[in-house]
Amino acid sequence: MSEYGAGSGDEAWDEAGHGIEREYRRRWLPGRVLALWAFLMLNCVFQLTRSTTGVAADWRRPLLAVIAVLAFGRLALFMTRGRTLVTGDGIRVRGAVTERRRAWQDIYDIRVEPIPRKSSFAPQWITFLYDTEGRRLLLPHVNDWQLADPYAEMTDLRYAATRYHGTTWERSPAVEALIRRRAGHRTAWQRAFNGGLIVWLCLFVLWVVLLVTQDEQPTLLLLAWIPLASFALLAALLNWRWESQIPRSLREP
Repeated sequence: MSEYGAGSGDEAWDEAGHGIEREYRRRWLPGRVLALWAFLMLNCVFQLTRSTTGVAADWRRPLLAVIAVLAFGRLALFMTRGRTLVTGDGIRVRGAVTERRRAWQDIYDIRVEPIPRKSSFAPQWITFLYDTEGRRLLLPHVNDWQLADPYAEMTDLRYAATRYHGTTWERSPAVEALIRRRAGHRTAWQRAFNGGLIVWLCLFVLWVVLLVTQDEQPTLLLLAWIPLASFALLAALLNWRWESQIPRSLREP
C-alpha cells in the first residue's frame, strides 16, 4: 500500500501483487475555493430574495434559480460521484453525470503537466491521458491538490500497468505528431474564442451607445451575428495558419 497523502486515491493489490487497481477521488477543496463557492451561493440567495420590479423581474428569478440549482447540483454530484478508477481493463473517468473509458491497449501515455496560467483557484499540476490517436483526456482527480506527488504516482502507475498495456511506454513519433497537431488546433480554437469575445465586448459598448443616442438598434446584428461571424472567420484562419506553418513532419504521422 503506497502512501499518497491527503485527498489521494485508494489502492488495491491484484493477484500478482501489482498495485494496478486504484481509485482517485476528490476529498477536499482548498479554503479559498470553498470561500469562492460560499460567496457565489450567498450572492444567489441575495439576488433571489431582493425585491425587483419591471418586466425583467418576471424571468430573472426563475432563470437565476435554475442556474444556481444546476451549478451547485453539478458540484455536489461531482464531489460525491466523481472519481478516476484504474483497473486491469483500463482507466475510467466518472464525472457528475458522465463516464469515459480508455482500455490499456488504447492508452499511449499518462502525463502530468503544469497549467500555463497559474491561479490560486486551480491546481498547479494536472494529469492528462493520451490515447493512440493523439486525443487527450483529463484525469480531474489526479493533481497536486489531491496527491502529494502526482508525477511520482503516475510513474508508479505506468510501471504497474506495463503488463496490461502490452507494450513499453516508449515515445512514438507518429503519435507525438498527432498530439502536437491536436494541441495546435486547440490553441487555434481558444484564440478564436478570445477574439470573438473581444469583438462582442466592443460591439456591446457600441450597442450601449446606440441605445442612448438612437431609438432603434440592430441588436441581433451587433450582439449575435457579427461576433459569431468573427469567431468562425478567426477559427478558420488560425486553423489554416497552424496547418500551413508547421513542418510537414509534425502535421502528418
